[in-house]
Parts: sequence; structure tokens; C-alpha cells
Amino acid sequence: MRSTILFSPFGHESEKVGRSKTKLGNEAGFTLIEIMVVVIILSLLAGIIIPKIVSRPEEARRAKAVVQIKGIEGALNLFKIDNGFYPSTEQGLEALVSPPSSGEIPSNWKDGGYLKKVPKDPWKAEYIYLSPGENGEFDLISQGPDHEEGGEGKNADINSWEIE
Repeated sequence: MRSTILFSPFGHESEKVGRSKTKLGNEAGFTLIEIMVVVIILSLLAGIIIPKIVSRPEEARRAKAVVQIKGIEGALNLFKIDNGFYPSTEQGLEALVSPPSSGEIPSNWKDGGYLKKVPKDPWKAEYIYLSPGENGEFDLISQGPDHEEGGEGKNADINSWEIE
């Protein structure tokens, strides 16, 4: 039997054996059935995994709101340590960025402020600040993606007094 060496475009040498059979070293190909089985399995996995991945951004936004609320709480506590009181509801969170000009004026307001700027919640809304609060010395609230008070599940408010 006569043997001829062929070169493939993929850099592999192959050996033509006989008239119609080509042998590529030790490499084997996939049949159409094997490829179809793999495609079906990947489709099933995508159907299970993609819905779980899609819900993750909402969880990330909620986690970001919790982190932001804790950061604002820290700035409010520093304000109180320096001045003996929390900013009033009227003064708002802006009292952490620039000295308030109305209400009780802080005597030891820190140069540079307590925050560079007041963050918006992950849904681009202002945090609600109440001082004195209904649940503590102050309340910080993000109304979540629906921008309405209350809500359940993914639309539930994120409240400072409920964060551990």
C-alpha cells in the first residue's frame, strides 16, 4: 500500500492511507451527533444559569446601597463627635459637604467636610434623611428601584435601622 504525506492548513501532517481514508496523527474529530448533544447541554445550562445571572445586578445595587448608607452613617457620627449634634432634617446630608447656614450652626465643622459629595442611591435617587429619626437619632432610607415608600421583595426600602 502506498502512503502519501499531506499538510493541513492547521499545521498538522496527515497521512493518506489507501484511496479514501485520511489519518490525522492521533487526533480525532467530532461527529454531528456529538456536537448536537453538546449544544443541547449548553442550551439547557444557559436556560438555568442566565436567569440567575440576570438577577445579580439587583442584588449588587442593594449591597451598594447598604455600603453607602453605612458610609453616610459614619460621616454623620463624625459630624456629631465634632459638633455635639446631628444635622437637622432641614440641613440634610448637604451639611456633611458644606457648613450649614441655617438652623443650629456647627461650631467645629471640619475643613473639607465629612463627605466629598452626597451620593445618590444606586437607582439615582436622593437618600431620605430624617433627624431626629422615627427609629433612632436619625433615619437614612433608600426607597429602592420603585422610588416609593415601602415595597416588598426587590422593591423593598433599604433602611439604616435594619442594617446590621
